[in-house]
Amino acid sequence: MRNLSALAVPGLPEVTAGCDLAAEIHSACRDAGIVLRDDDVLVVASKVVAKAEGRSIPGTDRSAAIDAETVRVVAELALPDGRVTRVVQSRTGPVLAAAGVDASDVEQGTVLLLPADPDASARRLRERVRELTGVAPAVLVSDTAGRPWREGVTDFALGAAGLVVLDDVRGRADRFGRPLEVTIRGIADEIASLADLVKGKAAGLPVAVVRGLGEYVTTEDGPGAAGCVRTGPTDWFGFGQVEAVRASLGVLPGDVDPQPIDPAAGGVRGRVSRALAVARAGAAPAGVDLAGVEIEVQPDGVWLRGDDLVALGLMAQRLVSALWSEGVTGRIVRVGNAIRVTQ
Repeated sequence: MRNLSALAVPGLPEVTAGCDLAAEIHSACRDAGIVLRDDDVLVVASKVVAKAEGRSIPGTDRSAAIDAETVRVVAELALPDGRVTRVVQSRTGPVLAAAGVDASDVEQGTVLLLPADPDASARRLRERVRELTGVAPAVLVSDTAGRPWREGVTDFALGAAGLVVLDDVRGRADRFGRPLEVTIRGIADEIASLADLVKGKAAGLPVAVVRGLGEYVTTEDGPGAAGCVRTGPTDWFGFGQVEAVRASLGVLPGDVDPQPIDPAAGGVRGRVSRALAVARAGAAPAGVDLAGVEIEVQPDGVWLRGDDLVALGLMAQRLVSALWSEGVTGRIVRVGNAIRVTQ
């Protein structure tokens, strides 16, 4: 039988910029009677790693900080108070809400960025622990995120050193002799989630020791957790529903106001108004003048008129697509030299 344990490390002081985080962890482990071993996994919350690395900045404009840490916008929604919440791919790598820019449990007037290179942070911590103790447990830097298709948040591996982060079992046979074809176990993420059950978000326990998984601990630091980030053609969630439609129409983030978090906000009229803004934005194909299409909203639908039939038809199709992203089904009806888009 396998014995698996997760121990929270108590007594860690408030972490500040420039402190020797590994030394503080070593001291707290010693005081708690926890003797680190080579086959342990030391799980450290990214927040204390970022604090030690001086990643705190003035929080006067959190939105600007999120912009600076964003590689691409995946989805965004406008809140009732005018703020915008965004899910983005961060410069650190993973797709996260607000690029991981955190305003909780930090000094008043500041926000905290993620570690600039979490895998490098994990390697430095592991080497420093080795210097202090003579042993080299794997080190995992963890953070928190939501997941597609699932409610709630869990911890995941943001950075890692000395750990097998993915266990690729493709090609192995199951108990009935059938080959496994797609299974790649997220070992590092599972360990991060386990450790979070004893660390806790508000308990002041940012470090845990996971014991019993020595077969996944390696002598070499390894490639880290960067390889756990799914990008490119395997990323099924590169855009949210609304953003996918807007991207297909050539509308860039910031060209049009984000959709409100309440999809029914403003009723059908509000949805149509937003869809029209999307349909008008973005680049048209060469030689097509969408600006020449006259648009008029009437009780029986949206009327489009113009002399260029190609532009007229294209604008109608753009409007139907934009309406779909608003949850409104549009239907194109030809009326003489005009087009009416209606439900």
